[in-house]
Amino acid sequence: MIKQLLTLMGFMTSFCLVTRAQYADMPTPTDSKDTIREISVTTASGLRHDTVPHRIDWQFATTYKQPFPAQSFILPAALIGYGVTAVHNNSLQKVNAHMKEEIWEDIPHKKVTYDNYLMFAPTVMLYGLNAAGIHGQHNFKDRTMIVLMANLFANGTVFTVKGRAGEKRPDGSDDLSFPSGHTAEAFVGAELVRLEYKDVSPWYGVGAYAMATATGMLRMYNDKHWLSDVMAGAGVGIASARLAYWLYPKVQRLFSKDKDPGRMAASVLMPTYRNGSLGLAYVHHF
Repeated sequence: MIKQLLTLMGFMTSFCLVTRAQYADMPTPTDSKDTIREISVTTASGLRHDTVPHRIDWQFATTYKQPFPAQSFILPAALIGYGVTAVHNNSLQKVNAHMKEEIWEDIPHKKVTYDNYLMFAPTVMLYGLNAAGIHGQHNFKDRTMIVLMANLFANGTVFTVKGRAGEKRPDGSDDLSFPSGHTAEAFVGAELVRLEYKDVSPWYGVGAYAMATATGMLRMYNDKHWLSDVMAGAGVGIASARLAYWLYPKVQRLFSKDKDPGRMAASVLMPTYRNGSLGLAYVHHF
């Protein structure tokens, strides 16, 4: 059993290595002199000027022109396709049953709750690396918007399909087994880590994918999902992250006041929290 699980884990984490070259033709962000000029108003300190380093050279930002990267969706589509096929395929259902027998019935064990927290670990890693001074492709605001978009796509897909598929969980608790939402959440974060830090080091992506794969394995270990549920959830998570990453520059340009392709100006008002006081921050790209 352990050997099979390790093989599955290695298979899933290899996706981030196979797809490392994807998006290689996209413009590489540079450490330009551009900064975000931020003016924060707080109840404690009044008017305060600050600058936040910006990783993207907005003068030459043309990522919104990138065509849809169909090839990068082949792997997640294959994972989703496997899961969908397994819902009504006797042979693949036997694979599910065999995996359950290997994991659960042959070696009885108590359920654990680690998967409820581990699914968020890749996303925490995404922000933790930046907080540690290891900068990725985007600044905090843009990264957060991409994370929100990716989770919107993933959760919308998962809960829509769950309600219609009606697949019973391995433990018989309900009919919301397909696909795995925990796994989808984990792989959204893992793929975003890979995309954000692939130019820094591929090992960040490997680590994030390992945590996401462990989340899927724990869902099977807890008798909450079939193998096909986990495979489909991983595909949904990866596809959602890649779609958000590709779509965000287009959405950003759509709502930008400046439509000049060579320059993307934008303003945003957001809440801030500094030194125990709440306030507002006005951010503008010059």
